[in-house]
Amino acid sequence: MSSKRHSIVPPVSQSGPKPPVQFSSSITIADSAILTGANLITISTESVIHPRAKIESLAGRINIGRRCVVQERATIGAVGSAGKITEAAVTLGDYVTVEVAVSIEAGDTIIGEGTTIGVGSRVGAGAVIGKHCTITPHSDIKAGVRIPDYSVVYSNGTRRVDKRPVAEQLKYKGLARQIDVLRRMIPSNPAKFM
Repeated sequence: MSSKRHSIVPPVSQSGPKPPVQFSSSITIADSAILTGANLITISTESVIHPRAKIESLAGRINIGRRCVVQERATIGAVGSAGKITEAAVTLGDYVTVEVAVSIEAGDTIIGEGTTIGVGSRVGAGAVIGKHCTITPHSDIKAGVRIPDYSVVYSNGTRRVDKRPVAEQLKYKGLARQIDVLRRMIPSNPAKFM
């Protein structure tokens, strides 16, 4: 007779001050997400914050657009080497996907609408990534770099502009379907963070 062993995962605890928040009523935010800092964190309509995602507003405001997805172990607003305080530390446009274990440093960092930041990538402080870009997994976007709209950045540092026609509405519909599934899978508890 074999016995099943269940591992007990300790709850994730907040470290640092509880930040002021402004949430849309339609967001999904996992109970085990971590929000810290002293500046306002705004999360817009139908965005999804996965378990163990970390949003830090120590260096300035965090603005997450509508229908964004921030996956597990991603960190938005990490204090980079510059460590400067800014008006808006990080701004994610609408329909941005931040994949697993991504780090986006604070410092007027902007991620444009419809952009995907691939698994394990790092975006340095003050970087501005244009609309509908694809940052492939394990890429390192240096601090202050500007990447034009529709660019594809590879982990080896090479880039190209994607000249294929972009079916933005189809991309948005696909992300809306993904969000619908995630909303059913991730138990949401926005009240915990207010």
